Amino acid sequence: MKQKLILIISVVIGLFAAFLTRSYLTAKDNEIARMKADFYSRNKKIAVIGAKRAIPSGTILTMEDIGGFEVLESAVKDHAVRTEDILLLLNRKTVRALSADAPIFWTDIEGGDPTSRGLAADIKQRMRAISINVNGAASVSGMVKPNDHVDVLGTFSFPSKTVQGEMELVTLTMLQDVLVLATGRETAKSRLLSDLRMPASYNTVTLEVTPREAEMLVFAEQIKGRISLALRNPDDIYFEKTLPRVDFQMIQSEIESLNTYRQQQLLRKRAAD
Repeated sequence: MKQKLILIISVVIGLFAAFLTRSYLTAKDNEIARMKADFYSRNKKIAVIGAKRAIPSGTILTMEDIGGFEVLESAVKDHAVRTEDILLLLNRKTVRALSADAPIFWTDIEGGDPTSRGLAADIKQRMRAISINVNGAASVSGMVKPNDHVDVLGTFSFPSKTVQGEMELVTLTMLQDVLVLATGRETAKSRLLSDLRMPASYNTVTLEVTPREAEMLVFAEQIKGRISLALRNPDDIYFEKTLPRVDFQMIQSEIESLNTYRQQQLLRKRAAD
């Protein structure tokens, strides 16, 4: 009986010792895993843009000047230029000398990080940004994108010149060759960073205009005018000097000559081809 009791006690003690040993080893394994995770997080490498050679201050950066490097994330934090932002770095000017094979930081670049400056930094000196309301048809079925160039047309109800007391619709070309800064909340920079394949829907278009042009556009919207955009080739700098007021009478009198002129231009182009 006594031997059985001793045997049982020995088994219990052995099981308890095994449990303690297992618990100790598990705790050690967890501690080692935490230490490994902490080590890897502190020594994680990221891809950044660096200088291929020593670059003087005031240099306009090109692809020949910069390249991809791997560095410890803990060494550069969030201030280094990442490889995915290389297009935002090209043609930017350095404000200090850069060492060869060293990471490039946004503080080394004139103007800093373009993604943190907002739309105001993209507006040229003496120009203004103004948003106008548009719908799908007015914005060329939503195909207008940031950095496009457009003509701005307005349709208004004006007092008739021929019938006293009557109102008539008149369409005018208000502005030509205007730069589009944003469509909705999407700018050229945000579109580049998000890499959108399909244009986002929008109800407003932000244009870069002079202060006087801004006043005219605001007034046009206040009198319930309908503003439309005509998309144009950004390389086309042709400016139409004399554009008529288009009303019903003008359409009736000019439609034939307009179509004749278009047909002549098409025939001339086909003959040249």
